[in-house]
Amino acid sequence: MKINEVNMDAFKNECPNCGHAMVVNDLACPDCGVHVTGTVALPRLAHLVPEDREFIELFVLASGSLKEVGQVLGISYPSVRQRLDRVIARLGALRGAKEQERLAVLERLERNEITAQEAVQLLKEPANLPTSSQKEDIP
Repeated sequence: MKINEVNMDAFKNECPNCGHAMVVNDLACPDCGVHVTGTVALPRLAHLVPEDREFIELFVLASGSLKEVGQVLGISYPSVRQRLDRVIARLGALRGAKEQERLAVLERLERNEITAQEAVQLLKEPANLPTSSQKEDIP
């Protein structure tokens, strides 16, 4: 499946075919045509669902004022606080998933299941962070 253009506002870091996390393999300059090829890890925020990214953007633009976010969204302060707590939990889960993956590589190295070179390569690869469907169990 080939998708030529992706609207980053609606981007989900999830394969539409199998549901696994996606990675970026090509960056290009539209002005001069230079292409950089290779696996590029997406920032942690890109692993959130679009609604959470939009909430974070609104929160930052409101200078962190939950009251202002509530006014813009038309919801109560406690609802905004609950939504912020949910986004914080999802970000924490993403960070935890990446740390767990790195620890697993080090444990494999310690048990001599992989070589030091293989461990370095695995640690350099982008983390296989959970996709949005795998994060839905976070309240």
